[in-house]
Amino acid sequence: MPPTPTLHFFCGKAGAGKTTVASRLALDLNAILISEDVWLMRLFGDQMKTFDDYIRFSKKLKAVVGPLATDLLNAGHSVVLDFQANTRAGRSWFRSVFEHAGAAHVLHVVSASDKACLARIAKRNIERPEGSHHLTQEDFIHVSSFFQAPEATEGFNVMTHAS
Repeated sequence: MPPTPTLHFFCGKAGAGKTTVASRLALDLNAILISEDVWLMRLFGDQMKTFDDYIRFSKKLKAVVGPLATDLLNAGHSVVLDFQANTRAGRSWFRSVFEHAGAAHVLHVVSASDKACLARIAKRNIERPEGSHHLTQEDFIHVSSFFQAPEATEGFNVMTHAS
């Protein structure tokens, strides 16, 4: 019997290691990986200058990726969405995807200390892997101010990763 198609998605601060976990998971599960940062950079990179630009273009991307992920899940494929699920409201989009597909789901919570996150961000700023954008400590603090850890009352199947 083939494995149940599952939507995997991620919660964790910038630099926590979400993309690393997502990439490893997609390989281990032979799942389809869709990376928000890579798609945003390829589609809108020259237009993204501010955090508000990211929010605007992310909404546009989700309008395309949501139905794509639903179709893939319905076709029997597991999908790893390397998109952030860092707010309660943001996680509702992922819920709509897996519920619409009638698929299983796992919310992967990737935790790391702020110090570790900032060290990884500094390294990423130098290495500049595809889809990455330069973040300062001030950017990290600003983005982290929106972070909301998932609560049991949200009803997600949660897997925790310490990185």
